[in-house]
Amino acid sequence: MSDKNTSTLQSAVDSVTGAAQSVAGSVTGNTGQQQAGENKRDEAAAKDTLSHTTAKAGPFTATPQGVAKDDPNRTQGSWNQTVGSAKESIGNFTGAEGLKKEGIQQNQEGKGQEAQGQLSDLGSGVKDRITGTAGNVAGAVTGDREAQRKAEEKHDKGKTQQRGVEHDLQKQA
Repeated sequence: MSDKNTSTLQSAVDSVTGAAQSVAGSVTGNTGQQQAGENKRDEAAAKDTLSHTTAKAGPFTATPQGVAKDDPNRTQGSWNQTVGSAKESIGNFTGAEGLKKEGIQQNQEGKGQEAQGQLSDLGSGVKDRITGTAGNVAGAVTGDREAQRKAEEKHDKGKTQQRGVEHDLQKQA
């Protein structure tokens, strides 16, 4: 919300507007208008891509909207998966069935723990986006710029959390 240029909703609106402008130019034979519409659609696609850009660094997610810390279960779950896989591999290599089974169990528990953290971040991210949007509207209606700013920060934090979970899920797929 704080940067209209990277809003998923705004890019969808711009894409539809560009398509309509392109069709209108095509129907009327106005190649300039048609090209302007196609350019607007291309720009909207680039903005949509930027809106979903996500970088991960340890337990942090960074997007054009800001930085958010991941739920501790995501980090610990990922660590347990790594350690569990290592134990399983060492158990396979050395023939130690107990270590192998322990590794398999730790890996599975880590997956569950990471999923729990992802659900927590996704839920709080969606909640923050919704309440941030509502707070922004309320601030705009009442003319309270400070309330709007705080609501935008909350929305952006939620969007960053949500994008972090989406990034992890795409990586796992």
